[in-house]
Amino acid sequence: MSDVVIQGNASGTGSVTIESPNTNSDYTLTLPQATTTVVGTDATQTLTNKTLTSPTLTTPNIDSAQFATVSGTAPLYACRAWVNFNGTGTVAIREDGNVSSITDNGLGDYTVNFTTAMPDVNYAFAGTAAANYTNTLTCYLGQDSNDTRSTTQLNFGTIYNNAASVQRDDSPNVNILVFR
Repeated sequence: MSDVVIQGNASGTGSVTIESPNTNSDYTLTLPQATTTVVGTDATQTLTNKTLTSPTLTTPNIDSAQFATVSGTAPLYACRAWVNFNGTGTVAIREDGNVSSITDNGLGDYTVNFTTAMPDVNYAFAGTAAANYTNTLTCYLGQDSNDTRSTTQLNFGTIYNNAASVQRDDSPNVNILVFR
């Protein structure tokens, strides 16, 4: 049988109490065969190289671009950047994630500047744009041959169709999502 040794710290003045639960059942505490630090529930601590099986995460802050997949399901990719902004007059961001600013390049021509760069230019983007008119028009969001993308920014336009012509125009409500 192995010994259990409890050793105090020579410079400490406090005491450590190990208390059993108030129960009529037997419980076993199995210690690992390693020199380690016990993790408690009353402090914030960083765990490294640990696997959590079926965890319940409450308001997690996950710093990963791709979430692990479960066998038999398609992968889940997180949105790398998003923004909701007013594209009329002086452009103004309402809310965003990983967007440092919006550049107004002219009528219906915008650039989204990323706070943290994308890993490459092979990302996909999607979005919506509201027409800047009270009558019914179809408003599109897209890129043409003059629009560019880089790892640090995405240039695109808001375009409306009034049945007589298709042209760029400012939009009062633009929403962009970037995935990679």
